[in-house]
Amino acid sequence: MKHLNIYLMLLGFSVFTGATFNLAKYTVVYFSPSSAAAWRFGVAAAVMLIILIFTEGIKKSQLQQNIVIYIVLGLIGIFGFNALFFIGLKYTSPVNGALIMGLNPLLTTIFARIILKDHITKKQVFGICFAFLGVLLVITQGSIETITTLSISIGDVIIFAGNVCWALYGVLGRKFIKNGTPLSTTTYTMVIGAVSLIVVSLFTSNPVSIPNIPIEAWGAIAFMALFTSVLGYLWWNQGMKEIGASKTSLFFNLVPVVTMTISFAFGTPIKVFQILGALLVILGVLTSSGVISLPKYKAEKQSAA
Repeated sequence: MKHLNIYLMLLGFSVFTGATFNLAKYTVVYFSPSSAAAWRFGVAAAVMLIILIFTEGIKKSQLQQNIVIYIVLGLIGIFGFNALFFIGLKYTSPVNGALIMGLNPLLTTIFARIILKDHITKKQVFGICFAFLGVLLVITQGSIETITTLSISIGDVIIFAGNVCWALYGVLGRKFIKNGTPLSTTTYTMVIGAVSLIVVSLFTSNPVSIPNIPIEAWGAIAFMALFTSVLGYLWWNQGMKEIGASKTSLFFNLVPVVTMTISFAFGTPIKVFQILGALLVILGVLTSSGVISLPKYKAEKQSAA
């Protein structure tokens, strides 16, 4: 199958990001949100720099050619997305936040169409619809009341702004990065974002003093830094380069499914509607990526031949 390695990488991104929601809930007991993000991306940026130096090396011409877009992407995709997401959750419910983030594939597809002039197929539209419906079922557990009682707050607007940042991160990188690799793009943008987060964290305090933070919390930070940030962002940028923004972004909808599965492993019961939602998300990803085809498309292909 074409691009199998890319799809496996993006699946890994979904797994790591899904686990991060569980880990983040634990770490903010001991760290402030800005401090947790600063430690996470500070470590990740240092690791990425070491990897870049010993593999591709720092190419001065490449850095000079892309320095402006690296700064923009670092402020948007690392600092902006994470800061807005954590701030937004202070003023809205997790249900609202998750539903808004479920719109990311649609936003990315729209930006890809406008900025990159990408051709959007009917198959991708079906995939996005399947996946978003699945996210809706996973989060609301099939309750119409949950949807009808949703109200728009300032937190919703802030999280939506963060969602826009994440969508633009991939699309703008694909549009404006010249002669850059996924590794160099991830490294330089992460350094910019990490520095920004560290500066902000200097003006906040942790709920628990550094010496009293347990080793488990530091382990959670390390996991998010090495797996979610280093491998996750690297694989995400690789996907953007190889299969495009629309297909790559759809894997973000697998995140709630992974989070739900991990929660189940730790004793949280799963309801029938959540299982149905997870299956719809998987169907949407497989349909959009071309792993499976709906009967209609097979018929169209045969008639075209």
